Amino acid sequence: MAEPLPQCYLNGDYVALSDARISPLDRGFLFGDSVYEVLPVFAGRMFLFREHFDRLARSLREIRVENPHTHQEWRAILEQLIVRNGGGDMYVYLQVTRGAEFGRNHAFPVPAVKPTVFVMASPLPVLTEEQRAAGFAAITVQDFRWGRCDIKSTALLANVLMKQQAADAGAYEALIVRDGEVLEGSSTSVFIVANGVLVTPPNSHRILPGTTRDATLSLATNVMPVEIRSISLDELRAADEVWISAATRDVLPVTSVDAAPIGSGKPGPAWLRLREAFARLRQQLADTPVYEP
Repeated sequence: MAEPLPQCYLNGDYVALSDARISPLDRGFLFGDSVYEVLPVFAGRMFLFREHFDRLARSLREIRVENPHTHQEWRAILEQLIVRNGGGDMYVYLQVTRGAEFGRNHAFPVPAVKPTVFVMASPLPVLTEEQRAAGFAAITVQDFRWGRCDIKSTALLANVLMKQQAADAGAYEALIVRDGEVLEGSSTSVFIVANGVLVTPPNSHRILPGTTRDATLSLATNVMPVEIRSISLDELRAADEVWISAATRDVLPVTSVDAAPIGSGKPGPAWLRLREAFARLRQQLADTPVYEP
C-alpha cells in the first residue's frame, strides 16, 4: 500500500499527518468507541458523497454520538483536504470518536465530551490488469463478529483476523459465513451470478450496508436481473461468477473459493460488462465540475 498523503484534518485544523496527535484517553483508542467512512475520489471529485455521509450519520445515531457537522460542512472539509493533497485520484478516510475524558469509564461521559474528528487521504490501491484478468482468490470463514455489523464501527479486530487468515492462505479476501449463509467479505460486499441472475444478501444487522454495493446493483439492472436474498454456501461454490465490491476497488471478480475454481476459473462475462459500466460512470464523474453548487 502507498503511504498516506501528507495533509490531514484534525478537530478543525489542517495539519501535517506526521504531526497529528490525539489523547491516549480518547474513547476511540480505549474502546473502539467510534465510527468511520471511506469514500473514493476520482479526478478530484468525490464519488457517492451523499450516500457515504448518510451512512455516517446513521452510524453516529446508532452509537448515540451527535454528528459534529452537517453534510455541507463535511463536504467543505473534504473538498479542502483533497485540494491540499493535490487533487486527482485518492480515497478519504474519516473517523469520528465519542471524544476524550479524563479517565476510562465504560459508560458514556457525563456531561458529553466533544467528538474527535480525524480525516486523512491516501492514494487509491493500484490493481494491475493482470490481476483483474486473473481474478482473485477467497476463502470462507465462520462469523465471530459482534451483532451490529450494520454500524461502520472502527472496532474491526474480528475483520482484521479474518483478513489475515485469508492472507495466510494466499487469498485476497475472506468471505464470512454464518448458519450456512454467506454474508459479506471481511472488508467487502459479496455477489454471485447464478443462471444469469445477480444475487446479493439483504441488509440486516449482520451486514454493513454497502454504498458501492448499491451502485453495483443500480448499474446491474441495465445488464441482468437482480435478486436481493440470502446466499447459501453451496450456492456460492456452485455460482457461475462471484464478485466482491468496496469503495476503493469498485467490483472485483473472485475466481476461486477455498482453492476450488468458481465457474471457468476466470472472470466471467457479467463482471466484464459491469466493469465497463463502472468505467463509464467514472468518466461521467470526470466530466462534471469538481465542486457542484
